[in-house]
Amino acid sequence: MKKILITGGAGFIGSHLCERLLNEGNEVICLDNFFTGSKRNILHLMDNPYFEVVRHDVTMPYFIEVDEIYNLACPASPIHYQYNPIKTIKTSVMGAINMLGLAKRINGKILQASTSEVYGDPLIHPQTEDYWGNVNPIGLRSCYDEGKRCAESLFVNYHQKNSVNIKIARIFNTYGPHMNINDGRVVSNFIVQALKNEDITIYGTGEQTRSFQFVSDLIEGFIQLMNTDDTVHYPVNLGNPIEFSMLELAKEVIDLTNSKSKITHLPLPQDDPIQRKPNIDLAKKVLDNWEPKVKLRDGLTQTIEYFKTVI
Repeated sequence: MKKILITGGAGFIGSHLCERLLNEGNEVICLDNFFTGSKRNILHLMDNPYFEVVRHDVTMPYFIEVDEIYNLACPASPIHYQYNPIKTIKTSVMGAINMLGLAKRINGKILQASTSEVYGDPLIHPQTEDYWGNVNPIGLRSCYDEGKRCAESLFVNYHQKNSVNIKIARIFNTYGPHMNINDGRVVSNFIVQALKNEDITIYGTGEQTRSFQFVSDLIEGFIQLMNTDDTVHYPVNLGNPIEFSMLELAKEVIDLTNSKSKITHLPLPQDDPIQRKPNIDLAKKVLDNWEPKVKLRDGLTQTIEYFKTVI
């Protein structure tokens, strides 16, 4: 049994990680300030004697003895991270500093949940880990993009200067149960609109593409990356390399929900990427037979069933 700290553990991805690690026989401490996390996501875990919930903000230091740290704390949807951009930057940067300081003190292993947003609106396609990105440092999305880029720099420097055992996962678009109904992300937006028979809003022409990864595939990637040997201290893309346009996604959701929704178009937001697709060759090399296994239609079906229970 390992003792594992998960910051942002009550969030969409964090709650799935808590459940998986508990099911594998570990002791899990879920740290969350509940800005975007929800007790609903972890309610079914509360009776487990090896699960503990702590209300805490990662911008403040936290002291505990654990074996591993998964640093997931940060609002990840534009609606939430743009609500208080200064707080978003502080969560990424101060959160990384505090958790890396903890990992250094306890000689523990730490994984950073980074993001494909570090690539910005990419000029190469698909994106490989050695691409430096095309990010607007003063745009609407910069509080999140640059905060995550700075966190990666902190992780690498803590490893190089202090020998902290770090792992960095660059997460591409992920969806599944426990997504916030109001998070403004494309999958949740489309499903909620379709279930309510409202117009499905697509920004721009709808030809822009994303690659959608079901949450269980990401969690498997997280755990495998955490368990890699001490030579893997660099960013690794975790995502699904199969591309879908926004129009294709909207039509799939309408079909699966038997919705009467019509598709409407709105202007494309500032700095919204036209293409986003991971190259996962490195993940396939350093992880144990990892690649996304859940097909979009199957993952959407599970996600739609979840949203039916919360709408």
